[in-house]
Amino acid sequence: MPQAVVHVLFTIIVLDLFRDHFLKDKLKLPLHYVFIGGVAGLLPDIDVPLFWLLKNFLGFEIPWFHRVFTHTFLFILIFLVISLIYFDFNRKMSILFMVITFGVGFHIFLDWLLVGGVAPFYPLSDVSYGLNLIGRLKLPLAVEGLEAIVLLWWLWHEEKTHKISDFI
Repeated sequence: MPQAVVHVLFTIIVLDLFRDHFLKDKLKLPLHYVFIGGVAGLLPDIDVPLFWLLKNFLGFEIPWFHRVFTHTFLFILIFLVISLIYFDFNRKMSILFMVITFGVGFHIFLDWLLVGGVAPFYPLSDVSYGLNLIGRLKLPLAVEGLEAIVLLWWLWHEEKTHKISDFI
């Protein structure tokens, strides 16, 4: 599984690049929405602390269920439907839930791309799909440094396009 930092950082970077290079009006996607999208990039892994709480505090002995319900198209669809419900009467909430939908979907995409083993059609099918690039490339040191490499690249990009050194 990619580290939590990878899920947050990659989601923030993609949303920020979208905001900077494709949106005409940056006020439609405020920076705090980009941050919320990054946090939403962690949402599919909510099953990990939930499993721990159920087992250790409530005494429920259930089988490990990581990457079952929260790593499916159904989980993405929940947030997308909420976004569409808000679309007609509260555009800000609709956009916020679109950003959350993106964060959740991007998390699942990263797990599919990097580690495989995602069952996107659960509960209809428990067949797992994924490219498992990390396992195939057998580069554990590169994986451990992946977030550092991406962070440095993003900081370089931000310095080049926004002159962040002016704020230091």
